[in-house]
Amino acid sequence: MNKDDLTTSIDRSFRRKVQKDKKLKNAYLLVHSEKAGIHINIAEGATGNVPADPQQPHYMASVGKLFTSTIIGLLVEKGELSFDDAMSKHLQSELIKGLHLYKGKDYTEEIKIRHLLNQTSGLADDFRILLDKLVKDQSLNLSPEKSVMWVKKNAKPHFPPGKGFKYTDTNYHLLGLIIERITGEPFHAALTKYIFEPLDMRHSYMLHYSAPAEISQYPTADFFIKETRLNDREGYGRLDYSGGGVVATNEDLLKFMKALVNYQLVTKDTLEDMKNTTAKFGLGIDYGYGIWKIKTVPLLMPAALNSWGAAGATGAFMFYHPETESYIIGNFNDFSYEKKGVQYMLRSVLRPLSKYTRSIGQT
Repeated sequence: MNKDDLTTSIDRSFRRKVQKDKKLKNAYLLVHSEKAGIHINIAEGATGNVPADPQQPHYMASVGKLFTSTIIGLLVEKGELSFDDAMSKHLQSELIKGLHLYKGKDYTEEIKIRHLLNQTSGLADDFRILLDKLVKDQSLNLSPEKSVMWVKKNAKPHFPPGKGFKYTDTNYHLLGLIIERITGEPFHAALTKYIFEPLDMRHSYMLHYSAPAEISQYPTADFFIKETRLNDREGYGRLDYSGGGVVATNEDLLKFMKALVNYQLVTKDTLEDMKNTTAKFGLGIDYGYGIWKIKTVPLLMPAALNSWGAAGATGAFMFYHPETESYIIGNFNDFSYEKKGVQYMLRSVLRPLSKYTRSIGQT
């Protein structure tokens, strides 16, 4: 296989995937590898009557958690906090008092920043239940603080801090509120100040909270849950908040991942901490500080697919593949692709890309 064959194969596979699945209205894919000499940026489908375009901004769901954890890393390097700080050091007591009551004991004071980052706090999730309510009730519009209070009143923790893994947006809402307390500005302003502006991500913004530095000529791509379009529901943006509110173009997202990989945002030591302080997420996946680590599983997950990055419930993904020095970024914009997005990336992009680079002796 030569380079043209590889790019044609990835392009055709992606477009067929979108065209054959009636649930998908639009989808986006970028593959970049300077080592292999490849840059693919494609889109398929439409937003309303506007054909999908590779330069179109789209909502990245929980991929945004990596932006949140990166800002925390930056604040650690500035000496504003520590990964081992108790979260109570940086949050108002009336908000978190009694938040982690488990089997008759209050563990709230034992929750550390790192527990929030790698989803080991034991706290319950607010996002899924409240999302179901939002789909049924368009008027639902809770602030991040009220979402945390809702969890305190309506859901029970799963285990003591550090004694298990439970993926929950509650952890990242608390991190967003910590960022606000430390920086003295809204989370969306911190996102712009620490990431978007320094990296010249001019078409990036936070859903229902901010606007991009430069308005795109294309509308933000539609995204859906069970045929319900979520773009214009302000309550959804507030519910997502620092757990995943980033909207960006693929090229802007590439700027972020390149900067992160090359230690232009946080230092090597901080990034290694973010990548390697992990808990087991699932088979072949560990979870660090907002980072998914795809790792070898004999007979199931070959070493050639080892990569790291982040993924979201809409079938969004943003990963770096060290073996080929490749960046793979994409989005299927539908909640039915929560698991299928990463599966597609591994099977239909990373696998042929790895085979190609090995065949030309570049790995």
